[in-house]
Amino acid sequence: MRPGRQLAVLGAVFVVLYALVFFSGASGSFLDRLHPKLGLDLVGGTRVTLIAQTQGGQAPKADQLERARQIIENRVNARGVAEAEVVTEGNRNIVVSVPGQNEDLSSIGAAAQMRFRKVINQVTDTSAVPASTPAPSGSASPAPSGSATPTPSGSATTGASASPAPKASGQGGGAAVAPAPSPTPSGSPSATPTPSPTGTAAADGGVKTREQLLEEVKRKVGTAAWEAASALTAPVDASTDPTAAKTYEAFGKLTPEEVAVLPPAMQFNVPTISCQQLNNRPPGSIEDPNQQAVACDQTTKYLMDKAKVLGTDVKDANSVINQNNERVVTVDWKSSGQGKWTALTKEAYDNTAEPKCQQAAVDENGRCKIGIVLDNIVISAPAVIAVQTSGTEITGNFTKASADELAANLRYGALPLTFKQGEAQNVTATLGTEQLRAGLIAAGIGMLLVMIYAFFYYRLLGTVIFLSLILSGLLVFGALVVLGRQIGFTLTLAGIAGFIVSLGVAADSFVIYFERLKDEIREGRSPRSAVPRAWARARRTIISANTISLLSAVVLYLVSVGSVKGFAFALGLATVLDLVVVFLFRHPIMTMFANTRAFLSPRVSGLGRVLQREGGSAPATGRTGRVKEA
Repeated sequence: MRPGRQLAVLGAVFVVLYALVFFSGASGSFLDRLHPKLGLDLVGGTRVTLIAQTQGGQAPKADQLERARQIIENRVNARGVAEAEVVTEGNRNIVVSVPGQNEDLSSIGAAAQMRFRKVINQVTDTSAVPASTPAPSGSASPAPSGSATPTPSGSATTGASASPAPKASGQGGGAAVAPAPSPTPSGSPSATPTPSPTGTAAADGGVKTREQLLEEVKRKVGTAAWEAASALTAPVDASTDPTAAKTYEAFGKLTPEEVAVLPPAMQFNVPTISCQQLNNRPPGSIEDPNQQAVACDQTTKYLMDKAKVLGTDVKDANSVINQNNERVVTVDWKSSGQGKWTALTKEAYDNTAEPKCQQAAVDENGRCKIGIVLDNIVISAPAVIAVQTSGTEITGNFTKASADELAANLRYGALPLTFKQGEAQNVTATLGTEQLRAGLIAAGIGMLLVMIYAFFYYRLLGTVIFLSLILSGLLVFGALVVLGRQIGFTLTLAGIAGFIVSLGVAADSFVIYFERLKDEIREGRSPRSAVPRAWARARRTIISANTISLLSAVVLYLVSVGSVKGFAFALGLATVLDLVVVFLFRHPIMTMFANTRAFLSPRVSGLGRVLQREGGSAPATGRTGRVKEA
């Protein structure tokens, strides 16, 4: 055996690992690059309470709440956030806790109801007030490969997003989109009211019904304004008729909850109802696919037909880089969904089915647009210039995070419930820091006692224990930093407990090896020849013990959640790295020590009593009476 080669391999492992620590995805000073990603209990984080909203205000069904919790947990995990906790609280709340103070959870409880609707009419929002509700920064177009790259008719930048308007492109066969002319006021068909699925808290603590809210709106705007708005059959252009804006001024003061209960025709025709009010309506305000709906992008208000294609028709969605090196979201349809999508693009292309698209909502060839609506917001409204028979591509000025979030929302499905964001707070790590300090002190005292005992009982062999634990610690620390950057692994108190438990497994392997070495010497072998034989016999036991620990960690990781999963991951990682140190350091260094004078000294080596017992003038013999090899 050549121990130098194994030590060289270990050295190479350290070089590669710490090269990744300092030069892979790191920023700041060298000290900053040594910081692992810490969990909520160590560095604090963000905690958001989501409150389920139901018709009439009663508690949701338990299976619906659990399904919603699973979808929200998938969304959080899809962001790459590790050690996040998503738990139910009571009979209507879901609490999301994420490490770090900069995590934006404002959209995590969005219903993610995707609807594809034919645009009947559109008008520019004269208030031109940007909405405050964040929305995906993207637009979509049902354009095929091989068609000219079109320009979208609607901007995808809504809410708090500051991204510029994207351009549209597409994939698949038989469809394309074209730019639409500037909208002008035109006639609007009558539409049935859209019921609001959620209520508003009443003064007595109850929940107001839609009818109660509607009566309050009538009193708030006044009889004259209400009757004038009900009589409208087309959108009013307030930019050319200032007196009209005065007539409907009270509608601009309605809350988003109050706007949500108005009939779609009124939402669309009244000029003082702004896109800001419409975009901030409660979640689920236009989720009914059998009702016409009104929604906005950043500056345009759309009146849209019933939803002919739903998000549930989506088979898969992925965030990818396209041929133009742009971040896009590709959408694949289920077999039934593809048929619906083809039928919808054909209807928009022909513009013969009722209700027909008005002049403001068609291109120069009289073809309709299709509004792609996510929850309450239009993310794109391209005009259809051919019938599409294949998948769709959503393009825009996506970042990786925003594209991943949209793809995850489509892939994991819409929430079965609508949620209102309740308490959002930053969580401090004071308690966790105190517990960590106490735990580290206790672990330090325990390690010190172990080392004192090791040096007292094993002497020179205690040095092997000390160096092995130091190397294991350095490997574990480097792995923590790299895994935190690459896969988002977050160190918590539970993870630290897993690492401390792994030290006990490592100490056991020392005892197995050293006691096997003593047995070999008692049988009459010299220390130099006892080392390789002791290793050969102890190796199997060491591997078996570590394998059992590793399997336990894997099973615990697969069946557990939250902090227990972090404990299992830490235990498994430390166990694997301990095996690396056993094979690449402990045995080679023992082989090197066996060739030194100090190792043969009973006083120094820690094998004192065994060597003295076997060091008499008579040759050492085994059980058979034969002289053992020197």
